[in-house]
Amino acid sequence: MSDQHADDLPKTDAEWRERLTEEEYKMLRKAGTEPRFSGDLLDVKGEGEFACAGCGLTLFDADTKYDSGSGWPSFYDIVDEDNVETQVDRSLGMTRTEVVCARCEGHLGHLFDDGPEPTGQRYCINSACLDFEPSEKS
Repeated sequence: MSDQHADDLPKTDAEWRERLTEEEYKMLRKAGTEPRFSGDLLDVKGEGEFACAGCGLTLFDADTKYDSGSGWPSFYDIVDEDNVETQVDRSLGMTRTEVVCARCEGHLGHLFDDGPEPTGQRYCINSACLDFEPSEKS
């Protein structure tokens, strides 16, 4: 993965707009949501890692990706608890758990408690917020 360091991260909204595509900006910086079943990474299979499209921090291993039927890439676990943060999201008239990148604070998606074992969690993540790097074995 192209792992960007915190020192290299944009500091202003204008810098983020310059670095990200329009879709990435909408999702990562404005907490947007891509339409169901529209994301490029929804059907990605194989070995590798998924990283934040904003800063390159590794977030999910492909081994934890599964088909939740939700229409967004779903994972039952994260690579490292220090790489992902959660916060309360009260938008849209409901209370949910928002998932954000710990390095760049980019919105990734939401966390639900209806995933498979062993965690029972479903990290429901926008494709536009992720980059996939296949492993050399794939």
